[in-house]
Amino acid sequence: MELRHLSGFVAVAEELHFGRAAERLHIAQSPLSQQIRLLERDLGVRLFDRTTRSVQLTAAGRALLEPARRLLAEASAARRTVQAAHLGEVGRVTLGFAGASSYSALPVLTRAVTSEHPGIELVLEGQTYAGEALGRIAEGSLDLGFVALPVRRGISARVVRMERLQLALPDSHPLANRAEVAFAELAREPFVTFPLSRGSAVREAMMQACHEAGFAPRTAQEAPDSYTMLALVGAGVGLAVVVESARNIQLEHVVFRPLAGDDVPVLPIALGWRSGNQSAALAAVLRVADRVLPTPADFHG
Repeated sequence: MELRHLSGFVAVAEELHFGRAAERLHIAQSPLSQQIRLLERDLGVRLFDRTTRSVQLTAAGRALLEPARRLLAEASAARRTVQAAHLGEVGRVTLGFAGASSYSALPVLTRAVTSEHPGIELVLEGQTYAGEALGRIAEGSLDLGFVALPVRRGISARVVRMERLQLALPDSHPLANRAEVAFAELAREPFVTFPLSRGSAVREAMMQACHEAGFAPRTAQEAPDSYTMLALVGAGVGLAVVVESARNIQLEHVVFRPLAGDDVPVLPIALGWRSGNQSAALAAVLRVADRVLPTPADFHG
């Protein structure tokens, strides 16, 4: 039973009350008439009673009408779903993020994707740091993630933010009264850092800057995310080197101060994905990201 034959049957049945069906079916060689006859032959029943003056649905025809409408509607929905999937309008995209930079960019991207592509499911995986995100993208367990440059072979990336490092410290700390603080002044201070094992680009940049200032930073405690890190800073556990976006996290007893010097690290934060990923849904998300998270004008890479 072909869908085009069912479609012809439904079209004729719905035209009966307009008086046009009889004329169309009485033209024996018309494509529509032939479709109806093939459908009747396939089912082994008559669907219409035809006279020289009228056409009426038989009992079998009346019984077929509603199921035929449902089948055609389901086929149409399936066609739309397949076409939408081909265009990237439906599907599932996993997105890894961690840290204050992604906290700022993530809502902009997710709201735009939800608005423009409601059929795409964005699965957000938090505490996925830059190094870990690169590894998971490469192995295929993550579609998209916020990463740091440079990226490994086989990974594509586009910078979406530039983040200068700054210092977070308790408001009661003596350095809180300073307009800016140099790395060298932090040699004897305890630090709250992101976990060593998770591949945090902020931690790596902080460690490098401290070594260049002549000391190895002492880690008092590790924190799994920016909010916890700043809560520990406010509690007096230690100081933290964070990105500028961390200022958006407002906690009592925590202040932010610029780090002195022209060589303070500025981190390019990028969206990364596997170059060979053929997902149409991922391609649609990347098109939205190109528009709502453009590459900063001050990035020169």
